[in-house]
Amino acid sequence: MELWGRMLRALVSGLGRRGGTQVWAFSSWQTHLPLAGLLSATEVVSYWTAVFEKRGIPEARDSSEYIVAHVLGAKTFQSLRPVLWTQPLTPWQLQHVKELSSRRLRRMPVQYILGEWDFQGLNLKMVPPVFIPRPETESRVIAVDKGEAAICLTHENAQRLQLQDRIRIIPLDVTLEGSWAHLLPWGPMDLVVSNPPYVFHQDMEQLAPEIRSYEDPAALDGGEEGMDVITHVLALAPWLLKDSGSIFLEVDPRHPELVGSWLQSRPDLSLHLVAVRRDFCGRPRFLHIRRSGLQPGCPTDTWPGH
Repeated sequence: MELWGRMLRALVSGLGRRGGTQVWAFSSWQTHLPLAGLLSATEVVSYWTAVFEKRGIPEARDSSEYIVAHVLGAKTFQSLRPVLWTQPLTPWQLQHVKELSSRRLRRMPVQYILGEWDFQGLNLKMVPPVFIPRPETESRVIAVDKGEAAICLTHENAQRLQLQDRIRIIPLDVTLEGSWAHLLPWGPMDLVVSNPPYVFHQDMEQLAPEIRSYEDPAALDGGEEGMDVITHVLALAPWLLKDSGSIFLEVDPRHPELVGSWLQSRPDLSLHLVAVRRDFCGRPRFLHIRRSGLQPGCPTDTWPGH
């Protein structure tokens, strides 16, 4: 709400400029940017994402992120130095973003707007009408974690492996009410894979010292029956998965029966335990759960990019 409040104030009034008040509006979709110094890179991305979505521009957030990253000298938004995410843009940067975004509003492909594109490890110059290479068979990964250390390390590993274009890293606590809304723009998804905290609370003291002394207990302790986070993941999945999409969970060997019973008590989720896989020691540790039916309260034709 704070972000949109700042945007609204910037759009409605331009106090302090030429000593008076100016009105910023959308007139025939001639978009005017908020005042320089008000918005960070993250906020500018959200601003243009909203504009693109209103105009029905495909891949609205991706388009916005690529344009802002390009203006700030990076290939992807994820590869920007974190300090640049919150640093206000200069007037020149805001104007440059506006110019490039206006081309996207005319449905020019992002590859042509940027003038270059990475494909299979090659940086290719892009000029219309030359064909744009599109690796449609590649998948995109959404990585979610609430731990700051895990988020930072994932960023570092993505950069080391040059996977910035294929992974989106989101700091998020999935146990918070309404957390699904933060992931909704990237749905519907084919798979949800999770290694949640699943250790029974009473078993925490029995863990090996190498684990108990050095690993984050919040990433291990799953509550009284090890199900606290598991149930949140399962409740979240129907909002995100495609019909017939799957969830893969790593769990305690006691969980297949517990999870199966819990799913039977929640038929509204339309989730079904279809397989239990064993680890190398022969213990039942991996669950395959499949979804059937529509997302709860969300018809499939309302998903962005569907």
